[in-house]
Amino acid sequence: MEQLQYPVGKFTLPAEVTTEEIKKAIERISVFPSRILEVVRQLSPAQLDTPYRPGGWTARQVVHHCADSHMNAFIRFKLALTEDAPVIKPYEEAAWAEQPDYKMGPEISLILLGSVHKRWVTLMESMDEADWDKTFIHPQYNRVQKLRQTVMLYAWHGEHHLGHILNVR
Repeated sequence: MEQLQYPVGKFTLPAEVTTEEIKKAIERISVFPSRILEVVRQLSPAQLDTPYRPGGWTARQVVHHCADSHMNAFIRFKLALTEDAPVIKPYEEAAWAEQPDYKMGPEISLILLGSVHKRWVTLMESMDEADWDKTFIHPQYNRVQKLRQTVMLYAWHGEHHLGHILNVR
């Protein structure tokens, strides 16, 4: 069951992240929209509504979740870059996944992912070393998180959910 829940393994927030690791993470984030699009195009309508594991979200819900999550990540980056250690707003992912828009076709969220990632990658590629040490406060986990850690989290996050969709296929 753990392999179904964490197909690429669990994420551990790294204490230190090098410039080279950041570059690789940005590349992983950059290609995620095209990778998920390619996999989702291969799914039948029945597969889109199949959970990736017992009690898990459907592939359709996973696609919409990725768009919501990565929009939030982009906004968290913008907040951290423009404010002094802002407190970010967590959201109830499971409750969001039950909203009516999660029943829509995945195409709209795939387009949204492509657009958000284009802006997000452009932003990250313009950041200097000091920018990567800027932080936000995550009240849900009661921690201060650097952007260099956050980029690693979202590089993993995309691959994590891509693994879920691949499990459905």
